[in-house]
Amino acid sequence: MPDLNDWTTPRLLSTAARLVEHAWNEELAVLGLTHAGVIALEVLDAEGSMVQARLSAKVRVQAQTMGQTLSRLEAHGHISRERSHHDGRSQRVAVSESGRTALVKARALDRKLPPRDEIGAEELRDKLVVVIRWLGSARWGEEAPESVPTARVKNLPEQG
Repeated sequence: MPDLNDWTTPRLLSTAARLVEHAWNEELAVLGLTHAGVIALEVLDAEGSMVQARLSAKVRVQAQTMGQTLSRLEAHGHISRERSHHDGRSQRVAVSESGRTALVKARALDRKLPPRDEIGAEELRDKLVVVIRWLGSARWGEEAPESVPTARVKNLPEQG
């Protein structure tokens, strides 16, 4: 195994993210969910039914990727899809009661990955929020935040 101390921060972050996602997906599989499915369910649960194209945009994935995610969710009974009354070419997607139940269980699983006490999870979480907001804005064509809340974040360079 290579010496992790020699790895760059982006490489460490990317590897950690993949490992957390794999571990989470293994736990979610018993609920008929994946990480992507949980994100879609969270948006639908918070905002109500919507057409698939709007859901894709909100989750920031390609329509084809969202279609595959929704097919898996529908196969497990977590969502329902019906043709839009306004545009017969598009489908409205809604979370089902089964999906809401699975989402509650998925959120409980999410809280236990990774072990929080051992890694300074709150400080790590705050720093990850900064990274996501900063790099995400460029990725999705949004204006970069003028400032990033740093009240809880320590040891980060000022953004400017």
